[in-house]
Amino acid sequence: MKGADIKKALGQNIKYFRFHKQITQAVLAEKADISITFLSNIERGLKYPKAQILAQIASGLEVGVWELFKDEVTPVESKELVGRLTNDMRSRVIEAMDEVIGQYRGE
Repeated sequence: MKGADIKKALGQNIKYFRFHKQITQAVLAEKADISITFLSNIERGLKYPKAQILAQIASGLEVGVWELFKDEVTPVESKELVGRLTNDMRSRVIEAMDEVIGQYRGE
């Protein structure tokens, strides 16, 4: 597996375990003592954490570090489901933010 593939698999696995445990990025970031932005970049395969951070993330997810590197933690269908859920959550957050902004403006 190439470096980019490892980062991508790691990110997908962290996201899968996070969804499976039903915790937000904010909760996991707090448990791992890292920023939400850094966690997001890891999940998207853009950043690769140091060993200590990996251990903290695994601990926050209550899984072994080795589980974060499995080639296929989830079947393809589950990965697609996680993608759809992520997109759905984004759109709901945007809708909620628009509503709050509208209320703030008196609309």
